[in-house]
Amino acid sequence: MPEKKLKRDDPYFIDFPKRIKSIQKEMAKHGIDVYLGSRLRTLSWTVDAFMPWRSYIVIPPEGLPTAITFVIDAARVQDESWLDEDHILGYGPMGGQDQVSLLAGLIKPYLKAGKGIIAMETGMGTYLPEGHLTLFEFVMLKAALPRVTFKNAHEIIDRLSLIKDAGTINRFREASRMVDIGHKAVYQAIRNGGYKNMTETEIAGLAAYAMRKAGSEWEWSFTGGNEIASGYRTGLAAGACTPASRKKLKTGEALMVDLHAMFRLGLGDHSHNYFLGKATKRQLWHAKNFVDLIHKCLKAYKPGVSPTTLADEMLAFTEERGFQDYMVPGFEHGIGLMGDEWRIGLNDGPFEYWTNPDHVYKKDEMLICAVQYACPQENVGFRYENPILITAKGCEFLSKFPLSIDVV
Repeated sequence: MPEKKLKRDDPYFIDFPKRIKSIQKEMAKHGIDVYLGSRLRTLSWTVDAFMPWRSYIVIPPEGLPTAITFVIDAARVQDESWLDEDHILGYGPMGGQDQVSLLAGLIKPYLKAGKGIIAMETGMGTYLPEGHLTLFEFVMLKAALPRVTFKNAHEIIDRLSLIKDAGTINRFREASRMVDIGHKAVYQAIRNGGYKNMTETEIAGLAAYAMRKAGSEWEWSFTGGNEIASGYRTGLAAGACTPASRKKLKTGEALMVDLHAMFRLGLGDHSHNYFLGKATKRQLWHAKNFVDLIHKCLKAYKPGVSPTTLADEMLAFTEERGFQDYMVPGFEHGIGLMGDEWRIGLNDGPFEYWTNPDHVYKKDEMLICAVQYACPQENVGFRYENPILITAKGCEFLSKFPLSIDVV
């Protein structure tokens, strides 16, 4: 894991005290006395440490915040974070050291006569470890702070974290460089018949080893780390989640390699596709459809585009070419520092806690170009994922591994 102290001229430097002040400014604007963060994305964005256990951050109206995590991991989090040891606490099953007692103790000094407005983070998500405040936590905190008003205010963090700063962008670039190293290792291993007798799990492992040697800290995806699919598993309908299985690779089948790396909580995510040993004319027809679509999709990203307008353009292309039945009608998902996944933009669309299909992309926003092609009847499919940065006139795709479907 990274050293916690970075100089301002370091390419991966992020001004975390400035981030906290920006939150506190929004708190004052909305009359919030204390911000209680519990989502993984909030913790990554404010603490700059990997926090896999149930954790929280208490942000006062001014001054430094205090983060709380499971006691067995508090020392490691403190070692990584920009916060000092007085502002990283560990909770456990001891008198006065449980989660609710610690949180209430941190919040009470900022209340007047026990009254105040506490921002919380609750809602709904597709991502299992999202970290919304649970009903039990809310009930217990309400009992400990009976005169307090709780207000859902996660949109403060969501809005502030939408546009990425230079340090965040550079962390993503480095994580993508590591993913490309993983892809090169896979290609070298499977070419010229090297895939024979290998399994999907073996592919996942050799890619992980190559990326770890390059400095990756974790194959971060909760959908199975490095996701590898071959044969019929590439063609599962809407099958955009394929943790590696023990299935052996076979000549004539498709192989999808979806790799993940993490660098200083910045995430690399890129998929590449192959045919093993040989490919039929029909398989190559599917492959050309997919590659042409991805080229078109990457060229379409720019400020002013929305998920709806982009999807309409891409689906019109699939209908012209006659492969619309094989497409999942979505072409991206959101991304930020570790834990900030899936939803694009803000929670301001017609379906609560889902992407607003009319969200308009802005310069320095990031997302994952994510496209799934599946023909279950023919046991063939492909996936493309790549972090992209919206630039002034287009987009920068961060993984540089060549876009193609290779017969190896």
